[in-house]
Amino acid sequence: MTDARLIDTAVPSAPRGIAIVLHGGAARRSPMRVSPTQLSVLRMVPIAGRIARAAKGELAVLRLLNSTRGWDAHHTPVDDVRWALAQVADRFGADLPVGLVGHSLGGRAALLAAAEEPVVSAVALNPWVYPDEGRLDLTGRRVLLVHGDEDRVARPVNSAAVARDLARTAEQVGYVTVEGGKHAMLRRHSVFDGLAADFTAATLLGRRAEGVVAKVLAGEEWVQV
Repeated sequence: MTDARLIDTAVPSAPRGIAIVLHGGAARRSPMRVSPTQLSVLRMVPIAGRIARAAKGELAVLRLLNSTRGWDAHHTPVDDVRWALAQVADRFGADLPVGLVGHSLGGRAALLAAAEEPVVSAVALNPWVYPDEGRLDLTGRRVLLVHGDEDRVARPVNSAAVARDLARTAEQVGYVTVEGGKHAMLRRHSVFDGLAADFTAATLLGRRAEGVVAKVLAGEEWVQV
């Protein structure tokens, strides 16, 4: 059993794919139940909305609230993602492609869960990762990491190391450095939101991309904005 929850942002009648949005947030105290009003959760609300708008009614977009705050080694956010994947398979069918979009520890969870079926793409925004966590087999997956160069919470050098390792197996890996971007994504938030939405819509729906995402999908691995 899990205390994780899924919250609908957009649920069209016949979606062509599913986007699951994952929050971050460190543990503060025990018990560490996630609140829908904590800042790390609220931070993902506009991102989920941006994805829904970019999808133009063709994606189901849901936000996952983890069972606990932080990263409990006994039941990690990756376990919550697996639970969410089973839930959406039951609700929408097992054949729809899924994209994961996460921030901070949610970005870590998105990358570590990207090998699950039927995930086809993952976006990690300012992901809090260890530098060796990219040693995964993400064959067939398309991955975008976006990191602000002024992030003092999650180290960009770690996520860059992860990106290099993921590129050995994944179908596509792009790494975008956001100049002046800090961990909370408040500064230049439209850049973070837009990249997540455009990449998710492009990879799940086959949409023609523009700008930075077009560069990444064309094979440009390292981009600065």
